[in-house]
Formats: sequence, C-alpha cells, structure tokens
Amino acid sequence: MSKAMLIINPSSGKELGKKYAEFAEGTLAQRFATVDVRFTEKELDATEFARTASHEHYDAVVAMGGDGTVNEVITGIAEQDHRPTLGIVPLGTVNDLARALHIPTDARDAISVLEDAPIRPFDIGKYGSHYFMNVIAVGLIADAVEEVSVEQKTSLGSVAYFIEGLKAFKDHSPYPLILRAKEKTFDGETPLLIVSLTNSVGGFESFAKDARVDDGLLHVFLVKQLGFFDALQALPKLLTGDLSNADQIEYFTTTEVEIESDETLSINADGDTAGELPITVRVLPQHLNVIAPTS
Repeated sequence: MSKAMLIINPSSGKELGKKYAEFAEGTLAQRFATVDVRFTEKELDATEFARTASHEHYDAVVAMGGDGTVNEVITGIAEQDHRPTLGIVPLGTVNDLARALHIPTDARDAISVLEDAPIRPFDIGKYGSHYFMNVIAVGLIADAVEEVSVEQKTSLGSVAYFIEGLKAFKDHSPYPLILRAKEKTFDGETPLLIVSLTNSVGGFESFAKDARVDDGLLHVFLVKQLGFFDALQALPKLLTGDLSNADQIEYFTTTEVEIESDETLSINADGDTAGELPITVRVLPQHLNVIAPTS
C-alpha cells in the first residue's frame, strides 16, 4: 500500500501552508493510498519528519514551505538506505529549486502537479555532513544575504539580493581565497565565489544557463578582483547568465572543489548562513527523485 508524508511549514508564505493543507492532502490521496500530514513547529522538525519517512519506507515525502523547509526535508532523506520520492509545494520568497524543476510557484498549481506529474532524478550537493540543493556562496553575496531583511524579501524578492550585492561590492574589499579542483586551482583575492547546482540562483532563473538539475556537475563562478563600477557591469551579467562577454568572471564545472581562506569567512548555503571555511563541496549525482514536470 503506497503512502506519502506531507510536511507543512504553517508559517511559510503568509500562512499559505494552513490554507492549502486540506487541498494538498486531498490531491495526494489521488496518487497514494495513505497520506500522513505533519506540521512543523520549530527548526529541524522537517528533517526529523523526513528521516522518519525514510526509515518507515514511505513512498514519497512532500515539502510544503520555503527553501529552508525543502532543504530540511532533503537533509532528512539524503544518503538514507531508502529515499522517498520528493514533492515540493513552494511557499517561500525565492523557491530556487522549484524554479529549476519547472514546478509552478503558485501554491495551488504546484499542488495540482503532485497528482500525476512524472518522477525525475536530480542532483544534490554535500559539504561536510551538510546538504544543499541549489547554491553555495562565499564572499559578498554571503555578506549581502545577511543584510536582507524579511521586509525586503517580501516586497522585493530576488531584487533585494541584487541591491544588497551592489552595496557589498561598494563597501567591502575582496577576500583571500584558495580553491582546488581537478579542473582548476586558484590562490588569490576575489569578492565572490558561487558554486551552483541549478540554473536558478536568488530567483534569477538564467543564472547558469548550461546547468541542469541532473547533470552531475557543480557550476563554479569565480569573480575576479574588481571595483564598484566594474561590478555594475559584471553583477547583472552574473545574475542573468550572460557570461559571454564577462571578462571579470571565470566559470568552470567540476564534481568536487575544496575552498579555504586565511581569513574567517562565512559560507551561505541555499540562502542561509551555514558555517565557515574550509569546506569541500561535492555533488551527489541524481541522488534523489522528485515529482516534477519535464519542462
């Protein structure tokens, strides 16, 4: 008998989780014989619920919330002996993984997809004992994200990160960084390093135009040392994926990269501050399956 667990963050998306809980449960009941609904109350609840779903051999686990909720659910099922198929109902501000997977950002439409959409494989990333689904950032974006207020996220969405990123380029010096990968090494100063799994970063869906959710690659963007006016030219190209004439940006793909610094630098994973350097980042190719449209 097939069974699914629906994990809802009731505070996401102006409490849309509560509003659409019954509709989501009913939709999943068209596909699964049993639907178990769980509401999160605190941080890491979603991880514990998802881990239970893995241990008890649920067929699917559906994350209904923002990117943080989706990240917690992925953390709960990654590298388990049994990994349920993932479903996503995006209720956050940015919803990068949902965008990359062509899952509608409208909650009702996303729930409807769960009834009969196909199952597809996708990559996730790992650093240390932590997992990420979209992006690792070191440098000014990591600093900028910490400056974006809840009010900015709500009113401006991804544009808020762009604005704070420009401020950071103006106000900060580049950082010393050491990067080692089979394809490239770097030892110098940079204002920004981004390691992406998908084409969508910060809500900009053409960030890495060549990235695919199941290509088994890390897409690495290294911004060279540049001044504020250079940043005015480089940052829009970085965010829109127009890198053909962006001399200030080095781009390569790999499956594993070591990152360290002589300074204490924070890292940002999937939009949240998540530890400090040094880290080794690697891709887990086609590690999970997800209910999502093919295009």
